[in-house]
Amino acid sequence: MRVLLLSGAFSLAFTLFLTPLFIRLFKKFGWGQFIRDDGPKSHHAKRGTATMGGIIIILGVLISYFTAMLIEQRPFTPSPLLVLFMMVGLGLVGFLDDFLKTRNQRSLGLGGWSKVLGQVIVAGAFGVLSLQFVDRNGQTPASTSVSFIRDLPLDFMKLGTFIGIAVFLLWICLIVAATSNGVNVTDGLDGLATGASIFAIGSFVVIGFWQSNQSCFGGADAADQYKCYLGPDSFDLAIVAATIVGGLIGFLWWNTSPAKIFLGDTGSLALGGALAALAILSRTELLLVLIGGLFVMEAGSVIVQRAYFKITHGKRIFLMSPVHHHFELKGWAEVTVVVRFWIIGGLLVAAGVGSFYLEWLSQ
Repeated sequence: MRVLLLSGAFSLAFTLFLTPLFIRLFKKFGWGQFIRDDGPKSHHAKRGTATMGGIIIILGVLISYFTAMLIEQRPFTPSPLLVLFMMVGLGLVGFLDDFLKTRNQRSLGLGGWSKVLGQVIVAGAFGVLSLQFVDRNGQTPASTSVSFIRDLPLDFMKLGTFIGIAVFLLWICLIVAATSNGVNVTDGLDGLATGASIFAIGSFVVIGFWQSNQSCFGGADAADQYKCYLGPDSFDLAIVAATIVGGLIGFLWWNTSPAKIFLGDTGSLALGGALAALAILSRTELLLVLIGGLFVMEAGSVIVQRAYFKITHGKRIFLMSPVHHHFELKGWAEVTVVVRFWIIGGLLVAAGVGSFYLEWLSQ
């Protein structure tokens, strides 16, 4: 438990106290936010605000996690390292997108398909690696079965080795792309994606800690052995989740309205990747629909708006998508939208964690 608290505290201190130094550095580099002309008019005042804040979070998480693990002399396990791999990999994709935006001073960085290609490459590599590193209990970090709160009977390997692995990798890419893009489109108001990510990723501190206490390999009491969890490295996943949450809390101090720095695609893609990786490795993939429910709602509003626009030849459901902009244009203050969306996100996370625990009780 001490390593979890230590890692989270280090990460919080890193982003809380060092972010102002990075803000000055980023402004010196000319890494300022470019605002779309077709966005809400009130956002034009944010032009030039330092962006790529995801770099600070990623550095804080990496330094804090490895420092805490070394101080506590705890062995490194594959699962949290895979979460960090996903976070850094998608962070690099986002950084390239942000860098092109700031260099060219336009709202378009990487093309849409180029960004998706980057996400697929990182997710595919993650998927391959997640089936390696068999532990002494015969478990790999990820399972080839579709999971909700535990693995479901639907196992891709029943399709045969080659087809099964191919479908598994396609499944992983779909989860990663959907989650990272969901966080990305949510990152449109000061502190919105950061606060929502604290709730969502924080849920995996609870889930990982509970799974480690109810592990089939020594954690569960004899009376509860029949409803134990098979996933390896559960407590280590809780540690890395706590480290990310600590970094987000410290960063939110500077990212809340009026924001001094933005996550940028560097941060939003990295956080979405970490969230997807935590769900995959904790065997709670479909539960992510609830835990990341706010991101599902935001991304869904974009999909629905575009589909309706094409079907009706120009009509719109929302004044603007993602849906947080709709409420801005209806006259809600930005901070009002953010806090109310945090409440929605928090309630959905509570429903997800509650479902996780109720499933255990009902076994």
